Amino acid sequence: MDVRYINPFLTAIKDVFETMIEVSFTIGKPCLKKDGVPSHEVSSIIGISGEVTGSVAINFSKETALQIASALLGDQLSELDEDCLDAIGEIANMVAGSAKNGFPVLNTSLSVPTVVIGKHKVNYPSSIPIISIPCETGEGHFVVNIVLNVPG
Repeated sequence: MDVRYINPFLTAIKDVFETMIEVSFTIGKPCLKKDGVPSHEVSSIIGISGEVTGSVAINFSKETALQIASALLGDQLSELDEDCLDAIGEIANMVAGSAKNGFPVLNTSLSVPTVVIGKHKVNYPSSIPIISIPCETGEGHFVVNIVLNVPG
């Protein structure tokens, strides 16, 4: 897969974490994921439609989701409540907005992110590889799973 379609999301995530949440951020080595079962129990999913289709799922453990939401809100959260889920959704929304600006295909739309908690599966197209990118922050680790169907 062409990195021109992946890098806008990684750049956006890095910018959001370092500027809006104010936590350190590093990207790990990408690998291929074999199934749609997330590594952790909290996912924020950005749908992509138009010339390029697919999704980007940002997948957090409960602990990391709480720490990152707390850092964004400036208030210590202890439950995956509405405030926490709103914060996780807002993080993904900021990522989507920023990534859209750097995305190489203009005729593409990014959906309002959906936040899912608990044991779940993300329905990725079976014929497209899932690129899984581990990320590390000062508040814990998470995984970004990217599935894109790029024409040509």
